[in-house]
Amino acid sequence: MDNQLIQSPLGTQKRLIIVVTLVIAIAVGLLGIYWHQDSDPYLSYVQEVLPLEGDTAKGHAIFQINCSGCHASQVNGSVGPNLQNVARRKSKTEIIEQVINGKTPPMPKFQPNTQEMADLLSYLQQLD
Repeated sequence: MDNQLIQSPLGTQKRLIIVVTLVIAIAVGLLGIYWHQDSDPYLSYVQEVLPLEGDTAKGHAIFQINCSGCHASQVNGSVGPNLQNVARRKSKTEIIEQVINGKTPPMPKFQPNTQEMADLLSYLQQLD
């Protein structure tokens, strides 16, 4: 008899099962990562807002309509906190999160379109 290594069909099947299982596990993991990144609407909203140039005058108008009832027209706070120097206390991302999630009660959620959010950020950043 030759000194050839004879593999049993059972050993080949086990290897095939292991390889297929690994390929499936990797594919599921990659799809999970892709789905998770794609499924966070907050993250995509922020990524759309941040590169936009805001118009301070339009941001002021948005503030007057949606925010001044609680933050007062002089932004010194009546129900809501004082927004003077808010850009020094919070990053743009934190401000966006506060606005769209209403993180601290009784602040309501408010999600303007991306350009309006950029305008509002521009206004809030100049409040020194």
